[in-house]
Amino acid sequence: MGWEDAKGIKIVTRSFGVQSSHKLSVYQQRGGWTSFRKALGLNPVAILDEVKKSNLRGRGGAGFFTGMKWSFVPKEAKRVYLVCNADESEPGTCKDRELMAYDPHLLIEGMAIAAYALGCKHAYIYIRGEMMREAKILQEALDEVYAAGLLGRDQVGLGGPFKLEITLHRGAGAYICGEETALLNSLEGRRGWPRLKPPFPAVKGLFQEATIVNNVETLMNIPDILTKGWEWFAKLGIGKSGGTRIVCVSGHVKKPGVYELPMGIPFRSLIYDVCGGMLGDRQLKGVIPGGSSMPPIDASEIDVPCEFDALMTDPRIKDVEVRPGVPFDMGGGRRLKTMAGSGGIVVFDETTDVVALCARIMKFYAHESCGQCTPCREGTGWLARVCQRLADGDGRPGDVDLMANVAVGIAGNTICALGEAAAWPMLGFITKFRADFEAKIKAAAA
Repeated sequence: MGWEDAKGIKIVTRSFGVQSSHKLSVYQQRGGWTSFRKALGLNPVAILDEVKKSNLRGRGGAGFFTGMKWSFVPKEAKRVYLVCNADESEPGTCKDRELMAYDPHLLIEGMAIAAYALGCKHAYIYIRGEMMREAKILQEALDEVYAAGLLGRDQVGLGGPFKLEITLHRGAGAYICGEETALLNSLEGRRGWPRLKPPFPAVKGLFQEATIVNNVETLMNIPDILTKGWEWFAKLGIGKSGGTRIVCVSGHVKKPGVYELPMGIPFRSLIYDVCGGMLGDRQLKGVIPGGSSMPPIDASEIDVPCEFDALMTDPRIKDVEVRPGVPFDMGGGRRLKTMAGSGGIVVFDETTDVVALCARIMKFYAHESCGQCTPCREGTGWLARVCQRLADGDGRPGDVDLMANVAVGIAGNTICALGEAAAWPMLGFITKFRADFEAKIKAAAA
């Protein structure tokens, strides 16, 4: 199935615009909780196999295979926890909050199925503290589910033997707590610092027990995979990526917004067909394809699909050399191209001051660094200061290479990926738009 064949198919956004879609009665009228009933009649291993074959990949940023992640839980684990990562805080990303607001029961049902497959008896939703509207809607939805006897210790609504508790926990607004091990520390009441891995959370996570952490959108796909089958879901996507993808498009387009689209749609079609083209009909300069931590692509590269593997390996995205003869590698043999990330697509036009844009991104990561690792704590601040110096018109000869060297020194030398979250866009902007940076230095010297 090509991406054109998947146009108009809605999985996790099908309730957008439906009146009172966040209510349990409306959710059940529209077929809600039938997937969980089906799950209770299946062997948990069969559910795991269904998710594996569906090619569902994590929608939080990394794109890791969900079924494979679930399979990492040791068979001998005495206790298993499931945690929904609803700490959406990547700049440019605003999809999960809309999904939770419109269809909280789809998330809860997806969590219930996942918990049953994993043998989990207590699950958590860790939601960003600023999402007060979504937290209120989710808590009301959980209260409805408990009152109906669908979950909890006194489960009667489904008549099955499986009992599940789901606790909603509000974070304190730290970007670092979107990293799964920092999230687990925060959930335990400790400082939100990432943990060294291994051991990975699937082996030792929350309270030192086996734990699976999944994104909101990821879990909301589970009910349809179980109802319609892995083959249907896999065919909606392309390559090794099944299903549809939620993207949140912002910046210089005529129709910004949150869209559920075929996985393989090219950026050109997204910008000019779905989003109505460039604001003011100006020329496209570049695109940040997956949240501010991803390297940008330029206007010549927009025929690449908005899909995980395509953005990392597509030959139309040029390899990078941030310093003469020194190509920067993202790991795993992948040259610094880019990634689909969290689905936050930021489009910028020819009038954009790229250096100022990059400086603003660097300021965010310097502010949000938890300070645990020296390369990130010191390096992100250094990048922010030097880049802001260039943006203010006070750049010095050698500043561009200085920032490239600092970024290379950060990447791969920190406990978590926040260091890369600053280094990769810096290296990407320097590579794709180096002339803009050099022009700032020339203007300062004039």
